[in-house]
Amino acid sequence: MSTGQGERPLFLDAGEAALVVEFGRSVDPAISDRVLALDAALAADPPEGLRELVPTYRSLMIHYDPLRLERARLVALVEERLTAPVASKRAAAHWTVPCCYDLPHGEDLAEMAALLGLSATEAAAIHASASYRVYMYGFSPGFTYLGGLPEAIAISRRIKPRPPHDSKVVLVGGGLSAIASFSMPTGWYVVGRTPERLYAPERAEAFLFEPGDSLRFEPIDASTFMALDARAEAGEVVARRQAP
Repeated sequence: MSTGQGERPLFLDAGEAALVVEFGRSVDPAISDRVLALDAALAADPPEGLRELVPTYRSLMIHYDPLRLERARLVALVEERLTAPVASKRAAAHWTVPCCYDLPHGEDLAEMAALLGLSATEAAAIHASASYRVYMYGFSPGFTYLGGLPEAIAISRRIKPRPPHDSKVVLVGGGLSAIASFSMPTGWYVVGRTPERLYAPERAEAFLFEPGDSLRFEPIDASTFMALDARAEAGEVVARRQAP
């Protein structure tokens, strides 16, 4: 199922205090644009009783106080905002994110490449050649889901999770790429590591990217990683942001 531009989304209850506005069932830039447009419209002029907005690939979850905002009124407001033109929260930015594909950082790269009939060098080059869209954060703080993975390195996730990886790793799995801020077991393949901190609660903007941004990975060697990692840990943003 998909919903094209202008089609009415689905309105799904998530308990008694959250409404999910679902625009489709796939990872698609056009669907994401509709999600982000509604998110921006509601954030620009939030109704009384709205608590939180949570955008995903294909839907917007709206947390609200049902004692202050009735569901029927919320649905009517959403439908009204869907038809009204609205400026986004900010124009999408393009980022260049350093990534070390060399060992020990790209610890699963050779394994993934072999499964795909590629060399590790070829797989890294393909991964770094793509432009990725930031779709959403989820699962853990700063875990960034990226669309735009080239078909040549699209691979299913592992059947069995691998042991915990390092923080700030770059992942591939399930037809997507991702960046994981924290160490954890995973079913994704660890293909590299970035020195950048996507989540830093002490920053004015704790999350570095906004959904709708785009990025490319810039290959760096292990010594450059070490230097940039020290700068990032000291509080510097080492990814480069290109203004729209």
